[in-house]
Amino acid sequence: MKYLVSACLAGHSCSYDGLPRTCAVVERLVREGRAIPVCPECLGGLPVPRPASEIQGGTGADVLEGQARVINCKGEDVTGAFIRGARATLEIARKHGIQAAILKARSPSCGYGRIYDGSFSGQVKAGHGVTAAMLVKSGFQVFTEEDVKKGLAGARGGLGEKM
Repeated sequence: MKYLVSACLAGHSCSYDGLPRTCAVVERLVREGRAIPVCPECLGGLPVPRPASEIQGGTGADVLEGQARVINCKGEDVTGAFIRGARATLEIARKHGIQAAILKARSPSCGYGRIYDGSFSGQVKAGHGVTAAMLVKSGFQVFTEEDVKKGLAGARGGLGEKM
């Protein structure tokens, strides 16, 4: 199985603060040619580094439905960039026949299951980031690096003994 992975987990310095969020398993998958790294926020046109952003008024699914916004810590609306990045990420996954992703936990783009709550206080709420929501809606299996570390992605997603 081939994966789409958050580029920051593969060691790329593309997180909002310009630092990687390296995950050894993800790095190995990329080295082995079993994963393609993407950064939805960069694909959407945001720079590195960039002000931290969080979803306000809902979740990534709500953003996709026009019912919530992604706002950065300077109060700027960056929703359009997050949606563009999610669409570009989905296009890359489809182009490569990928149906599973390992994404950065709690991110407003990549978070799966839990995301920051929009208050910039470090608190989390239930929901997915914009890209994760789009992938889930399109039928993808989605995991976070935390799932990988717990062995859940291997059990459900084909990482098997190599995890």
